[in-house]
Amino acid sequence: MDFFEAQAHARRRSGRLVVLFLLAFLGTITATYFAALAIASFAQPGLLHDSAFEVAGVPLWQPDLLSGVVLFNLLVVGGASLYKWSQLRAGGSAIAELVGGREVRPNSLDLRELKLLNVVEEMALASGVPVPAVYVLPDEPAINAFAAGYAPADAAVVITRGTLERLTRDELQGVVAHEFSHILNGDMRTNTRITALVYGILALALLGGAILRGLSRTRVSSSSRRDGKGSGGFIVVLLAIGVALLVIGYIGYFFGRLIQAAVSRQREFLADASAVQFTRNPAGIGGALRKLGGLALHGHLTHDQAGQVSHFCFAQSFHSSFGELFATHPPLDERIRAIDPAFDGTFISPPTVVIDETRFGAPPPLPPRSAASAGLAPAALLQSIGTLSAASVAQARDTIDALPASLRDATRDPAQASALLCALLLTPAADAAQRTTQAELIARHTDDRTAALAVSFASELAAQPGSLRLSLLQLSAPALRNLSAAELDRLLEALDALVHADERITPFEFALQKVIARTLGLAAHPFSALGTVAPSQVAAELSVLLSTAAQLDAATAEAATRAFSRAARDFNGLNPPLRLIAADTATLAHLDHALDRLALTPAPFKKRILAAVATALTADNHLTLPEAELLRALCAALDCPMPAVPELTA
Repeated sequence: MDFFEAQAHARRRSGRLVVLFLLAFLGTITATYFAALAIASFAQPGLLHDSAFEVAGVPLWQPDLLSGVVLFNLLVVGGASLYKWSQLRAGGSAIAELVGGREVRPNSLDLRELKLLNVVEEMALASGVPVPAVYVLPDEPAINAFAAGYAPADAAVVITRGTLERLTRDELQGVVAHEFSHILNGDMRTNTRITALVYGILALALLGGAILRGLSRTRVSSSSRRDGKGSGGFIVVLLAIGVALLVIGYIGYFFGRLIQAAVSRQREFLADASAVQFTRNPAGIGGALRKLGGLALHGHLTHDQAGQVSHFCFAQSFHSSFGELFATHPPLDERIRAIDPAFDGTFISPPTVVIDETRFGAPPPLPPRSAASAGLAPAALLQSIGTLSAASVAQARDTIDALPASLRDATRDPAQASALLCALLLTPAADAAQRTTQAELIARHTDDRTAALAVSFASELAAQPGSLRLSLLQLSAPALRNLSAAELDRLLEALDALVHADERITPFEFALQKVIARTLGLAAHPFSALGTVAPSQVAAELSVLLSTAAQLDAATAEAATRAFSRAARDFNGLNPPLRLIAADTATLAHLDHALDRLALTPAPFKKRILAAVATALTADNHLTLPEAELLRALCAALDCPMPAVPELTA
């Protein structure tokens, strides 16, 4: 299953999930209706209208009452789900902090935390996604982890203290790779929806419990208790309502948790297998699972909000009184045997603290990569999208190790990261006068310190390979997310001014702006990626995209026409048909709106789009670095992360 199939599968799974929860919701409406009938027939039988359907003298068909029950359930369940959804709107960081997470800072003095940052950065560069925020649960001694967020751009990887202390670097890498599988396969979005829907159903029980707690503090006069009237009768009715809501809510919650657990169990085997594929090291995640089984705590989390993220986790995070019914993960021995068929059932008692022998616990180098690791064929380029491989992880490690310390530190500080992005857009061979003009332009939109830093970083970047530029952007993502809205606006204004200073937009300038806008835009507003646009509605946008790709670096007009024809061949049935647009009206500046619309198309159609773009860019059997950067930017704009092309980064 490739990235696009996984995304399509996740969308289908979400659709089935909504249907299952809709059935559970209809069940709560039905139960609430019959409870309301019983209470009304006891308290005010005169309010019920005659009906052809009666049971024990109670007329069953009461349209007015049914309407009120439906409205009540919509307000309570729907309102609670929306509340929980809005609470998680800030993305993975909000979910991490919900369970007591503390963000890991690059200036941490804890070598274990620095090792974790190093592993996460390697995985992010290797997969082409922005580096996620990294959190530690300092009060959790168990072995567990989870990834949360609504999209890769707002993801957070969360690790317990027990995981950091008890696992080796290889084992930690296996756990992180497992979580990156969830990020790339669209599981985080499904998990967020489950959390909101289950909480909505639980809200009925919470409301019933609140009513009962309120009644427990209410006094009833002896005369009211004797005649059953007045405040006493009203309290009896409230008591019945509270009990009914409590019972109905928990029954609905029970079935909601069953759905939640079943969906979660299906994904864990795939994530384990992906971790082995990503790291090419079965002993990594296998060792982590063995230590998990040998630890008395297993993966159990103690935070009072941990139940809301149980289906996010690497391991079962709670003890279930219902056995495997509520189990969010398959049995450990089954997970280990899927990785290692020779597993003899023996778990490992983990040490209290693992001490790695090398700085950051770095593993030995992976075997040399094949020279023909990816190729320039469109199919090979597509195959790398949304995936991780041992070769790409090794390449990411080489990239990080080769970074000068000053640039590495700059990616970890919000102010310096802003200056670094400006430096990426400065002309490499600018003379003193040009550099002064560029510095003044940056200072006008930001401040003098940012301008001075940008000029300094530009000098260092001149000695680095061009392929490093988008990697620096990926590494800067966590720091940039910490900018205030005003600081981010000023940075974007400065970048836009630098791009348009010479009245032309290069592929890299477009790529940089688009990746930043998509990364930080989705991080701030993850639900903006929600809508869906049918393929038949994007013919105009697709024509702009393929025309731009075909004409980029084309030697002649005939070559551009041939490239467009080859790229558009897969869309012959599209109506209206695609057409080659003149170069002056199909430029990088025209792509923004087109990409925003194309990003809302289904995953299988995105695969066809990117295959066509790759065909256009490689029509001359040659992929330049600007073309590769543009392709990666287009992938990012369509929420399809793509790692660097190896041939262009060697």
